[in-house]
Amino acid sequence: QVQLSESGGGLVQPGGSLRLSCAASGKMFTVNRMGWYRQALGKEREMVATSTTHGTTLIADPVKGRFTISRADANTVFLQMNSLKPEDTAFYYCNFYSDYPGYFEVWGQGTLVTVSS
Repeated sequence: QVQLSESGGGLVQPGGSLRLSCAASGKMFTVNRMGWYRQALGKEREMVATSTTHGTTLIADPVKGRFTISRADANTVFLQMNSLKPEDTAFYYCNFYSDYPGYFEVWGQGTLVTVSS
């Protein structure tokens, strides 16, 4: 059973930076996609950034140029958030997805990022 451990959220002023970390533990899935999604009050959950073990990354338009996703290994992902804006305030959720050798997906419990003066 894969579990996700998220950390790095907190309160930061506009223009500040945070780094979110997510580590998957348990069963090993060497082919997977990990990423970050966020949900703000009154809004649907949206993709922020994803990274595959093949090296492909996707960054959502609202955070392009400010956020960077990276991986330490097949089971660890980071989200470096720079130049944070108030509209970045949301619960951020780590996601782990694999369909090889079979479908598996798990979500983290979420970590709150608050950008405010």
